[in-house]
Amino acid sequence: MASKLHKSTKPKRPSSLHATNKKKLKKRNLANPNLIPLGKNPIIADFENKAKEELRKKKKKGKEAEHDALLLSTLPAAQQLRFFLDRYQSANGIKLSPLELEAFKDTSVVELPQDVAQDVDNFSDHIKTAFGDSWREALCEGNLSDGIDAGSPAVLVISASALRSLELLRGLKKFTKECRPAKLFAKHMKVEDQVSILKGRVNIASGTPSRIKKLIDMDAMLLSRLTLVVLDMHRDAKGYTLLTLKQIRDEFWDLYKSHFHQRLLQGDTRFCFYGSRSGTEIEKVVPIDE
Repeated sequence: MASKLHKSTKPKRPSSLHATNKKKLKKRNLANPNLIPLGKNPIIADFENKAKEELRKKKKKGKEAEHDALLLSTLPAAQQLRFFLDRYQSANGIKLSPLELEAFKDTSVVELPQDVAQDVDNFSDHIKTAFGDSWREALCEGNLSDGIDAGSPAVLVISASALRSLELLRGLKKFTKECRPAKLFAKHMKVEDQVSILKGRVNIASGTPSRIKKLIDMDAMLLSRLTLVVLDMHRDAKGYTLLTLKQIRDEFWDLYKSHFHQRLLQGDTRFCFYGSRSGTEIEKVVPIDE
């Protein structure tokens, strides 16, 4: 009985199959000591797939944007005006009556040449064309004379950012050798310095809506000579423009209603768009094949 009990408690020798499995487990544990489940993690896989899909959409959107890019300012004046008024009504939550719409004339819009690229390098050529034979007197003369008010530019360029304002001013440097341009934005610029510049003759000014309005409201900047307002349609890295970036857009329309609306209706000031715009967006308002 005792011998049988002793025999039964004696450990059994592992089978060859059990020994093999044990060796594999040991080897696997050495390769993966933390016992992290191997293979494709479904959560990570789902994240990677979504990231790839987003990248694909961005590339597609970029190609479509390139394809749809349209120089709004090369459209007939009537279509440009319709686009402008549509943006005006949409941003301000109003609807102009037919009588009010008739008050706006196509002549308030400047059509830029179609065969010249609308970039910084060609900006001066476009402005020169817009002024015709009077460009030298209006844009280059540096001395105050009879009929010329201090601080009243002939051209005002409105952009969404200070950096873009500076870029466009560089495109007009051939006009600013005798008369300094006015940089009308808040970044690194004090109001006092801008007021000082506006005490002399100013032919060209470039800035952002908020600071421009502030200087006009202070009577530092006058509008008696303002012939042309350039609306910069340059898109930033996120695709926003002067008329679509919410805060800047609201500041622009506030400026427009306060100081440009009546001048536009009276024919004292004209405006033009500069740069490309989404063809799809324009066509929602103005059929391109009209």
